[in-house]
Amino acid sequence: MRAALALILAALTLLAPGPTAAVTLQEAILLAKPAVALVTAEVRAEVTLNCGQRTVTVRPTPFVETGTGWFIDGRGYLITNGHVVDPAHRLPPWVIHELKKKAIDQACVDPALRAQGIMRGQNPEREESIRRDATARAMSSAQVAPMPQLSVLLSNGVSLKAQILKFSPPLGFDINGKPAADSGRDLALLRVPEGDYPAIRLSDGEVRIGDPIHIIGFPGVVNAHELLNQSARLDASVTNGAVSGFKQDAIGQPFIQTDAAAAHGNSGGPAVGDDARLVGVLTATTLAGSSGAIVQGFNFIIPARDVRKFLDGTPVRPGESRFNMAWMAGLDALFADRYSTAVTRLQEANQMQPNLTDVKQALAEAERKLKNPPPRPFPWAWITLGVTLLSAGIYGGMFGRRWWKNRYRILPAQVIAAIESGRNPQLVDARTKTDLETSPLRLPGAIRLDPDAVLAGLRAFLEF
Repeated sequence: MRAALALILAALTLLAPGPTAAVTLQEAILLAKPAVALVTAEVRAEVTLNCGQRTVTVRPTPFVETGTGWFIDGRGYLITNGHVVDPAHRLPPWVIHELKKKAIDQACVDPALRAQGIMRGQNPEREESIRRDATARAMSSAQVAPMPQLSVLLSNGVSLKAQILKFSPPLGFDINGKPAADSGRDLALLRVPEGDYPAIRLSDGEVRIGDPIHIIGFPGVVNAHELLNQSARLDASVTNGAVSGFKQDAIGQPFIQTDAAAAHGNSGGPAVGDDARLVGVLTATTLAGSSGAIVQGFNFIIPARDVRKFLDGTPVRPGESRFNMAWMAGLDALFADRYSTAVTRLQEANQMQPNLTDVKQALAEAERKLKNPPPRPFPWAWITLGVTLLSAGIYGGMFGRRWWKNRYRILPAQVIAAIESGRNPQLVDARTKTDLETSPLRLPGAIRLDPDAVLAGLRAFLEF
């Protein structure tokens, strides 16, 4: 009977998902990915300068910095790195210097090269000589009128203007190599127009060495890849790794080290765990000495608890999102093969934010499977349960019959206990005559009853 009960429990375990069934890795990434967006800090400018003959005003190629942001609140609040938006926010001197250099190339160097019949790159030594002379004449007196702007590009191609609500500067160093006085947590809170956007929830726990990490973002090596079209800027990339260490930056702020790959453009991107909750924000990669090449496997993340602390005093409600409710329900139904429900809930999400890449793909998959359902796997779990219940019924019936047959039986141990306690029970030997004569066993003091005579007496009594 115990074996039968064990089989029943095993079969029910196969069928029941449990009250806190974990999402799959694929589902976890899909839950977080629509909330990730490409952040662009662009500084256009009008530069007035004199190349030696006359004063001119030009509009050089804008300075552009790209990074990754993610919605922390579905009403329109995003988090990214401070250093991603810093060029457009504080307009540091190096950005102004870059704009002046571009203006000098456009207003001074290019005309001088054309006048001498030289194309860019044709005579590097002569070109560099012209650039040095033009820079010496024009750099110090050049006047820059910057026009900074921030934008957020969603995966459906919609570009939104963004404002900075809160800013914590990136870690900086002075001319002596010591941390700058204004060094901060390298975070920025952005605001885009009100809407129903996806959002990523913050983790409430602490990570440990070896815990999985998934970095989502827009690495520049993908966005600018010569073999890819512009759609690469709409679909975030995911890299996987684990927590590989715990470090501190130069002013003692905590970092989570990870071996998940990252590159320029991933900055500000979310690092999530297997539960789709935010572990932290990517802030730094590692460069190889003088070459400046990124060394993979040694990247650093701002912990989620520091993001929560950074949001103190703001109107942000972390993880809140009407979109998430429909999106999560749609994914749950899709992964559970409930395609009709999946289509309904995914359509709700798509109405809030039309044509987000992942939502569009999930909705198309649900609609396709609703029309042409895939063949269902053989129901081994149900067969196992049926066989188990049948076996339990058979063994249960046998046990019941045996119990009923022996319900009045007194066990030898009970007889011995009665004798030892002084109650002197009367023994009755009701074996048949043949069994009595052929058996060497005798019961001293027992009353002899012939079972045939007993049955005959019972019949006579009943007939009477």
